[in-house]
Amino acid sequence: MKLTYKAVTKDGKTVRGVIDAKDVNEAAAYLRGRQLIPVQISQSERLAQYLPFKKKVKSKDVVLFTRQLSSMITAGITLSRSLDILKEQISNPSMIEVVNALIADIQEGSSFSKAIEKHPKVFSPIYISIVRAGESSGLLDKVLLRLADNLEKQQKLRSTIKSALMYPAVVVIMMIIVIFIMMIFVMPQLATLYQNLNVPLPLPTRIIMGLSGFVRTFWPIILLAGGAIIYAFRRWRKTEGGRLASDNLILRFPVFGKLIKQSILAEFSRTFGLLVGTGTSVVQSLLQTADVANNKIYEMAIKDIAKKIEKGVGIGDSMSVYPMFPQLLVQLVKIGEETGKLDETLIRASEYFENEVNQLVKTLTTAMEPFIMIVLGIGVAFLIISVITPIYSLVSSIQ
Repeated sequence: MKLTYKAVTKDGKTVRGVIDAKDVNEAAAYLRGRQLIPVQISQSERLAQYLPFKKKVKSKDVVLFTRQLSSMITAGITLSRSLDILKEQISNPSMIEVVNALIADIQEGSSFSKAIEKHPKVFSPIYISIVRAGESSGLLDKVLLRLADNLEKQQKLRSTIKSALMYPAVVVIMMIIVIFIMMIFVMPQLATLYQNLNVPLPLPTRIIMGLSGFVRTFWPIILLAGGAIIYAFRRWRKTEGGRLASDNLILRFPVFGKLIKQSILAEFSRTFGLLVGTGTSVVQSLLQTADVANNKIYEMAIKDIAKKIEKGVGIGDSMSVYPMFPQLLVQLVKIGEETGKLDETLIRASEYFENEVNQLVKTLTTAMEPFIMIVLGIGVAFLIISVITPIYSLVSSIQ
């Protein structure tokens, strides 16, 4: 079982962490064997793993950890000592627990790759594979440095895409909320006023009043139906056919589809190049890279390319069969094969696709703002006409 502990070193320094043990007595004996005086050992923290407000390890924590660890190992500090120093600089309690577990495993004689393998939610299979390759080649510091660069670029790319999608998503959600409030609270009051005054209602007003009445009467059913549709879609998306169909639809979506394609190609090129550069075989690199694509269409294509390569077909020739890989990437891969610098050409390709993503995001952001303003203007104008027209008709009849 996992137990959390608080202990004190000989010089009075407080140490906290997590330990695997059968019971509290075994954990205490283990701590004393490491010259630590146990102060508190309990299972109370186990529940925190399942609480939604527990601070999780984020990608930026892993990036910072990798970057600092690389710098310390390059400076000649041992791995165990580097982790001890890092532990004091980390602010996220969850990451501190992970580092404490890594220190314990390494002090017991485990390799770094074996230690991080026990934390799959923090360190991805590709991260573990690259570290293992660095250990076997004796170039762990250089591998960690490249890995940190890769993680930073990955994080930057994802944040760029999220920022592009965030603005229209927030606007649409706010529009839905405002319309919902108008339909339930505002329009019924106006409907009662117009009925009492016997004002003739124009078509836009009758449409709004009808929608308002429908929403007020059936709003619980509308919410339940919406929730049921979202739940059913998510269940369907988890199936093989649902994932395939939805991912295919995403790639065909106007503007956003191209943005997703370019981001997948950037991730694919960068990760594939990084794995090949650390000495991992091409086939194994492709199989691991397939999981990074996060799209079933690309995942199936990459795995099929790996099968073709196993049969003796070249990488570039295997990729040229699939139209989702542009000719630029195929040609760069072929050049990399011929020159023996496949990792370098793939990194250059990833930089090209990252620039394409940045350019698309700028274009999309610039184009979305006037489009959203037009849609909002039409919606607001329709509501104003629906509300004001009857009042204008009443004032005109009184005059």
